[in-house]
Amino acid sequence: MDKHAVRRTLDQLAAFLELKGESAFRARAVQHAARSELLATGRSSALDELREQLPPGLAEMLRIPGLGAAKVRQIHDSLAIESLADLEAAPHGVDLGPLRPRLPEALRTPSGRIELAAAAFVEDVPRLRAALAAGPPGEGELVLVGRRDLRSNNSWMHNLPLLVRGPERCTLHVHPADAARLGLADGEPASVRSRVGAIELPVEVTDAIMPGVVSIPHGWGHDLPGVQLGVAREHAGANSNVLADEELVDAPSGNAVLNGIPVELAPVAAPAGAAVA
Repeated sequence: MDKHAVRRTLDQLAAFLELKGESAFRARAVQHAARSELLATGRSSALDELREQLPPGLAEMLRIPGLGAAKVRQIHDSLAIESLADLEAAPHGVDLGPLRPRLPEALRTPSGRIELAAAAFVEDVPRLRAALAAGPPGEGELVLVGRRDLRSNNSWMHNLPLLVRGPERCTLHVHPADAARLGLADGEPASVRSRVGAIELPVEVTDAIMPGVVSIPHGWGHDLPGVQLGVAREHAGANSNVLADEELVDAPSGNAVLNGIPVELAPVAAPAGAAVA
């Protein structure tokens, strides 16, 4: 029996165990033993036993798209429906009654509880408290965050003429106080520079963002080599990923930091070296 056949058999065994009402821990133990048996003999005695114990029509119902083992079991237990024929005899649907809680038996954690205080999170609390105690960016400091727009939740939407028409959406949001301090004008281009890269895009002065924070939407930069999106190329925007610093890593997840990146801004027309932090 090849690995694909083993996987299909184990999936069927898992569904039958759920139909029978076995716990998740019991099901995993049975599957583990069945894997060894399948590899050695090509058969599963546990699956054979379940086929004899369960009404044959329940397995047939599992083939209905979107109807998993838990729902089939609920239909069977609540309404004594045991086959597709029983379902077809109720053309106007079946009433499964009110929703019923499934906790804690549905949990898959070792403790059987919702484990909110994972060790990795608890150990990171001192660092988090120190970061919060440091407060917002100081005067003159800027950090970059991302944002989404209703018409550009995904980059493919930039290739639809209906969604890219109207005001430019790939803009740099800057608070009025920061714009005045840095000599940035609404609608004019600005340079945004991090430790690793720089991009240029139009300024949008707005009090919807707090002082010390600037924002650029993600998913733009369609003028790169190899991009084959004709409409999007005409509304290329700027790629904010250029500013992501590989040395900034989120703790404790280990993911790259994509919000809170230190940046410097300057008007594009300003002389070289005139950037202000």
